[in-house]
Amino acid sequence: MPVINRIAAYAEEMTAWRRHLHENPELGFDCFETAAFVESKLREFGVTEIHTGIAKTGIVALIRGKGAKESVHDGNGPVIGLRADMDALPMDEETGLPYASKVAGKMHACGHDGHTTMLLGAAKYLNETKNFTGTVALIFQPAEEDGGGGGVMVDEGAMDRFGIQQVYGIHNAPGETFGEFQTTPGPIMAAVDTFHINITGVGGHGAHPDETKDPVVAAVGVVQAIQTISSRNHYALNDLVISVTQIHTGSAENIIPESAYINGTVRTFDKAVQAMVMQRMQEICDGLGPAYGVEAKLDYEIWYPATVNKAENTSFAADVAREVVGADNVIDDISRGMGAEDFSYMLEARPGAYLFLGAGEGPAVHNSKYDFNDEISPIGASFFARLVETAQPA
Repeated sequence: MPVINRIAAYAEEMTAWRRHLHENPELGFDCFETAAFVESKLREFGVTEIHTGIAKTGIVALIRGKGAKESVHDGNGPVIGLRADMDALPMDEETGLPYASKVAGKMHACGHDGHTTMLLGAAKYLNETKNFTGTVALIFQPAEEDGGGGGVMVDEGAMDRFGIQQVYGIHNAPGETFGEFQTTPGPIMAAVDTFHINITGVGGHGAHPDETKDPVVAAVGVVQAIQTISSRNHYALNDLVISVTQIHTGSAENIIPESAYINGTVRTFDKAVQAMVMQRMQEICDGLGPAYGVEAKLDYEIWYPATVNKAENTSFAADVAREVVGADNVIDDISRGMGAEDFSYMLEARPGAYLFLGAGEGPAVHNSKYDFNDEISPIGASFFARLVETAQPA
């Protein structure tokens, strides 16, 4: 089955929804206007079971199919969760589009406006047709980019409260073949951690370094030592990325500063590798601080876990995708990537799968010139709808 005809007929209004969301981006957990827009559309579609305020601005809406019982815990077919993220990024848009962001310093540069639109399209169709049994839970989540909203929704009991038994998500993929679904069983994206190192020394005149304890030289030494973790403490065939992304220090050419700050990201799949990195960073700070006569304090933050697809659910999702876009447009064994996703928390709580949907040529996500390709919205919405209809046939 190709794109569902009824959903294809929504294309124009789906584009309008998406562009409205694009013009009005919100960050983190503060997706108040976005959530209000989502709720208004769901009510317009006739959806009545709408639960708001989860993870501050998250929404879970329930649509019951034919013969479904009043309680999601009464059985009568699996409860399937479909998830879309809603938040934007803290950056200025440079597309020049007529529907560009109206909010300075905020931009939908990752396509979450499109993900929300795809789930809304599926919601409209599923509520119109109800050609399934059991229940579908529509999960609209804030704070994917920063804050781990997916984990907060899980911690607040969304999976248990609504009886969700399996869960699925999609992310658009600019630069990949238009309409091509990509996924893999097992790990598909990495765990992400952040490290902060604050170095404190004694500042002074640049002409008299002997009277100081220079944090700049110490920072250079610490950064160089961090780079040896991957090259000298780690088995080369295991995936690991350590990137120092910020060094801040100093104010003038003749002043040795008192402090320096180092920041970066760590990407892993194996908890043992993650633990090794944490230990080595601590040892580097503990050893090089005294060596340079400064204090080097490490603050290591464990963020999102690895995104791990369940094999059975991945196979099911890939089969559904083949019905929508054809067998030649589904790759079910892509290489895992070092990006990260807080959908990982939902996959830790319930079996499911995460897929990428190719958007064709265009600027990459997190780019100030990026724009979601509205032509893939009916494809994503059809995939979501067919997941439900296939798993729970009426």
